[in-house]
Amino acid sequence: MKIVSSAFSHGEFIPSKYTCNGQNINPPIEILDTPPSAKSLTLIMDDPDVPAHIRKERMWDHWILFNISPQTKHIPENYDTQIGIPGIGTSGNLDYHGPCPPDTIHRYFFKLYALDTKLNLKEGVTKKEIEKAMEGHIIQKAELVGLYEQQKNLK
Repeated sequence: MKIVSSAFSHGEFIPSKYTCNGQNINPPIEILDTPPSAKSLTLIMDDPDVPAHIRKERMWDHWILFNISPQTKHIPENYDTQIGIPGIGTSGNLDYHGPCPPDTIHRYFFKLYALDTKLNLKEGVTKKEIEKAMEGHIIQKAELVGLYEQQKNLK
């Protein structure tokens, strides 16, 4: 299984269009080679580079979707909420919340999980609740990493 985007390559910078400095919409996502036994997919986008003085856990959850149909091959830019069930992000968001690092370059992990079940959870659950429900049900995992740093105004 593989997750890619036509907007940026693995390990490269996410265009500002998809950040707090742009339109703050999700980049297009392509899902390749989903295992035939998958019953659902989960997508989690998070940032592990959050400074400790902002968040003790040093993780910021930007986008969480679960119970995505395993037949899904494409999540379009500025996706329709009909794709999966949204979990709640760190900012209280149920939708995509783009990169907006307060300091230096941050890494943004788009993690895709193929599961052997659908998750019996409701909209608005946390990433921790989803991860607990996924335990023992992950068939495969794929990852796409993008980078972003806000441009500082030069005076």
